[in-house]
Amino acid sequence: MAQVLEFKLPDLGEGLTEAEIVRWLVEVGDVVAIDQPVVEVETAKAMVEVPCPYGGVVTARFGEEGTELPVGAPLLTVAVGAPEGASGSAASPSSPSSSSPSSSGKGSGSGAESSGGSGNVLVGYGTGAPAARRRRIRPDRLDRSVAEVPVSVAPVAEVLVAEAPVHEGPVPVVSPLVRRLARQHDIDLRRLAGSGPDGLILRADVDRAIRTAEETVAASARAAQVQAPVAAVAAAPNGVAAAPDAERIPLRGVRGAVADKLSRSRTEIPDATCWVDADATELMAVRAAMNAATGPSAGPKVSVLALLARICTAALARFPELNSTVDTEAREIVRLSGVHLGFAAQTERGLVVPVVRDAHTRNAESIGAEIARLTELARTGKLSPAQLTGGTFTLNNYGVFGVDGSTPIINHPEAAMLGVGRIMPKPWVHQGELAVRQVVQLSLTFDHRVCDGGTAGGFLRYVADCVEQPAVLLRTL
Repeated sequence: MAQVLEFKLPDLGEGLTEAEIVRWLVEVGDVVAIDQPVVEVETAKAMVEVPCPYGGVVTARFGEEGTELPVGAPLLTVAVGAPEGASGSAASPSSPSSSSPSSSGKGSGSGAESSGGSGNVLVGYGTGAPAARRRRIRPDRLDRSVAEVPVSVAPVAEVLVAEAPVHEGPVPVVSPLVRRLARQHDIDLRRLAGSGPDGLILRADVDRAIRTAEETVAASARAAQVQAPVAAVAAAPNGVAAAPDAERIPLRGVRGAVADKLSRSRTEIPDATCWVDADATELMAVRAAMNAATGPSAGPKVSVLALLARICTAALARFPELNSTVDTEAREIVRLSGVHLGFAAQTERGLVVPVVRDAHTRNAESIGAEIARLTELARTGKLSPAQLTGGTFTLNNYGVFGVDGSTPIINHPEAAMLGVGRIMPKPWVHQGELAVRQVVQLSLTFDHRVCDGGTAGGFLRYVADCVEQPAVLLRTL
């Protein structure tokens, strides 16, 4: 006899509390192996493939693609045990006492071990067993193999509503037809009181719940028609109702995380911005010479962003006040010993800020290689949460968008961000004469709590001096 186990959305780490289903990797009826990825989710940090710690037959999925789930919400159920007529590596549980895996990032040993699962629910962990080829079990065999086991198939939207009592343990329903009917009409079987023997949920119980739900929806719709005009005017700015064809875009996933972080930055940080134009002609000449070098000592090409990043680490060594954060509860400025340099990268999923770890220990070539690696991961949506957190200072090259200047918003909880505009030919007074030079605008937004304008101006001036005369940087190498 099969045992149906419920797999819940695990804690993905980094303080994440929710994730959005991007793509299901399995269908109901598929046979999955232990630690096989079953769903791809998007968190506020990255895209993650979530492996299931159980091996068996998928009996239900909770949530459609695009649904946002909190940590601990059910993802799917798996019938553990060899179904009739199916061969493969579906694990047989050694203890029926475990009903769901742990919701922690690496699982707890008891629940998964007792069910034949590894207990590991993150990519990169697990038993290392190869993933089994997906096999579809015929519905009649699936129903027969799990008919003896109660299965919870309530939609996520209903599972999360806590207005009615919820069945503890397995839901008393046997008939696959009853389960299918409830699923089609978004009826949460956990909240139904069965009229059959020992509380068994019958089709009549589901039909009654469907009628009740339809009556409730109809009554709500009638009430909404009466209240909508007044509510729309009252809620709209200046008492003007929004256009009925206006598009509403949910702030969730990466976009929601960016919105929250920027709002928090502007709310908590008293920021100020200073800027300066710099002649980048010599910097561009030095870069061209670096990249034109040949022979055994010639390394990979060095980008302008890598050179600017190296200049930033040298400037932060001179002005460590800007490599800090503020502990608002303790009312303390926390000076950070190492520089973990973030750089803004625009992707199809939105703006992300990958972090170059220990940038203060790297040269321009090493920083450039790491920036290239992280940029490629950002473009493919494969950055891990750890690669997007822990920055101490951010470099924002908005010049790639063809603009000259901007006032960057600090990447909370950091203390400063350097913005770089496009480098373009402009008339410039050079050695007492008017000439065409490669000019760039540099903008520094800083937290006025960690330093005053003199320190911020000194930092920015040092960066500009290194851009105009790269030899200045040699003094610190």
